[in-house]
Amino acid sequence: MWTHRSWQGRLLAHPLAPQERLRHYAGWCDAVEGNTTFYATPTRETVESWARQTDPAFRFVLKLPKVITHDRRLTDVDEPLGAFLDAIEPLGPRAHALWIQLPGSFSPADVPTLGRFLGRLPRSHRYAVEVRHPAFFDDPRAARHLTDALGAADAEWIPFDTTAFFASPPTSDAERDAWTKKPRVPLRSLALTDRPIVRYLGRDDTERTVEGWQRWVDVTADWLREGRSPTMFVHTPDNADAPVLARRFHDEVRARVPQLEPLPEPIPVEPLTLF
Repeated sequence: MWTHRSWQGRLLAHPLAPQERLRHYAGWCDAVEGNTTFYATPTRETVESWARQTDPAFRFVLKLPKVITHDRRLTDVDEPLGAFLDAIEPLGPRAHALWIQLPGSFSPADVPTLGRFLGRLPRSHRYAVEVRHPAFFDDPRAARHLTDALGAADAEWIPFDTTAFFASPPTSDAERDAWTKKPRVPLRSLALTDRPIVRYLGRDDTERTVEGWQRWVDVTADWLREGRSPTMFVHTPDNADAPVLARRFHDEVRARVPQLEPLPEPIPVEPLTLF
């Protein structure tokens, strides 16, 4: 997501040609969730444009298409999977991880299917799985079964932390909408690999968002000291200030781990002038 309407003209220059929008977003953040790939596999030409607009160190965490994860539930997916992998090939090292978001109905009984699917994936990519069935969080045996399957493929478990969001009732239209759609699962903060990925949902109130992510500042700093390379995505229900918040989170972590590289400088919204 790099074309959020509320960012245009405020955080990102507007109007921008499609082939410039990602480049301007990459001035704010050095990673992006590829959520649009859930709905349709992009053309190879589109992905080539993404590669041209970003540095090789930029991180795409791309969601597998829903026809693979939700419609066919990881079974009989060679054709759509092959088309997806071919389409994203121009990203090269920018494809940090392929994101396998599974539906809430995908239960511990389905873990063998996941294990077989992961075992057939090419090792040229890294993989990260997001589950939403409550049993994976409430039942230690189910969690262990899942981590064993992920470990066999060196795949990560992506936590989606909504605990701060659900801590108190919604106070805005965006929060009320998210209240009915986002998963309520317990907090999980254990990394399985050297590339943990976290999705965090705060509130539309900035200070409550910051208060809720303090545990992640500690965890992320610890991961960095251990030599891991984490990726953190910060969301709010309206996402109006998500890039600003992401940079604030990065600054808080960098205050703990000074050797962490700074984020790039955003491209000015208005052209620079002499006067």
